[in-house]
Amino acid sequence: MLGIGIVGLPNVGKSTLFNAITKASVEAANYPFATIDKNVGIVALPDERLNALREIYSKGERTPPVVPTTVEFVDIAGLVKGASQGEGLGNQFLANIREVSAIAHVVRCFDDPNVVHVTGKVDPVADIETISTELALADIASLEKRLEKLRRSAKANKEDAQLVASSEAMIEQLSQGIPARQSKIELPKDFNLLTGKPVIYVCNVSEDDVLAGNDYVGQVRKLATKEGSEVVIISAKIEQELGELNEAEASEFLQDLGLSEPGLNRLIHMGYKVLGLLTFLTAGEKEVRAWTVKTGAKAPQAAGEIHSDFERGFIRAEVIAWEKLIEAGGIPQAKAKGWLRTEGKDYVVQDGDVINFLFNV
Repeated sequence: MLGIGIVGLPNVGKSTLFNAITKASVEAANYPFATIDKNVGIVALPDERLNALREIYSKGERTPPVVPTTVEFVDIAGLVKGASQGEGLGNQFLANIREVSAIAHVVRCFDDPNVVHVTGKVDPVADIETISTELALADIASLEKRLEKLRRSAKANKEDAQLVASSEAMIEQLSQGIPARQSKIELPKDFNLLTGKPVIYVCNVSEDDVLAGNDYVGQVRKLATKEGSEVVIISAKIEQELGELNEAEASEFLQDLGLSEPGLNRLIHMGYKVLGLLTFLTAGEKEVRAWTVKTGAKAPQAAGEIHSDFERGFIRAEVIAWEKLIEAGGIPQAKAKGWLRTEGKDYVVQDGDVINFLFNV
C-alpha cells in the first residue's frame, strides 16, 4: 500500500485537505497544536480503465465487482508550538514521517485576511524551508547517533569504515541545505533518512487560481525544479465542497470550474509517479481488479502480488494492453486477432497490462 504523509505548517489548509480526502467530519486542528495525532485515510486510486473493462464481462444484470488499488494518506499532525520559529518538531511527528513512503507538503498559496498565517506573512518558500530545515536536523541527529557505533567498529570492518565516510559526507551536505534525495551519496535503505523521501509540494490556492496558479505557485515551482520535486495545485476548499456532493453534482461542479478531475486525483497519480509505481489489471466475470507493482517489475513479481503461489509456480503470462482488449471486445476476440501475447519470466510489466497468470505448484 502506498503511504503518503501530509505535512504542513498551521493554517495552510492541510487538515481541510485531509478531511476532504477521507470525507471525514474530523474537526481540523488549529494552531498551536496542543496534541500530537495520527489520522489515516485509505482512498481508492481513480482508474477509469476498471469500469471500461467491466463492461466487457457484464452479462445482463450480472456485473463483476470492481476492486481498485488503494492509497493510504496519513495526516501527520504534531508541529510543536514554536516550530515555525525554529524550535523543532515533535518526536512523534518525525516518527510518523519515517513510516510513510512519500511526503505531500501542503503550502499556502492564497491570500485571505480572515485566515492568519502562522508567520504573519504568506511565503510558501519560507514555509517549505522551515520544515525542510527541521527534517535535515533530524537526519543529522540520526546519522550522528549511528556514527557513534560505526566508528567503534570501523577499524575492524571495512564496510563500516565506508559507512562512516559516507555518513560524514551526508551530514556535511545536509548542513549545506542539500537533502538526501538530491545527494549522490549512497547509504543503506534502513537509514531511512527523512530528507531522502520523495516530496510533492501541494500548492493550496483559492478557487480563482486553481487552473492557472499564481505568483506563489510560481515560487514553489522554481524551488521544486531546483531540487527535482513535483508540484500539484489544489484548492482545499473546492476538494471539501466536492466531498459533500453526489457524483452527478460533483461532475457538474467540476465542469463549471473548467476542471476535468478533482485535485485529489492528480495528487494520487503524482504519488504513483514519485514512487515509481504502476498498475496492472486482472479481469474476468468474477472480478475486475487493479494491482500495484514497482516500475520495472517482471511478470513473476507481479504474479506474487496476487498470491505467493503464483510467483513460486510461475509458468507464463497471457498479456494484452487494456486498450486493445477493449477494442477487441473480449479475450476470445483478442486471441483471434493475435493480440493476446504469451510472455515469460523476463517480461517487464507495463502500466495498463491486463494479465492472466499460469502457474503450477
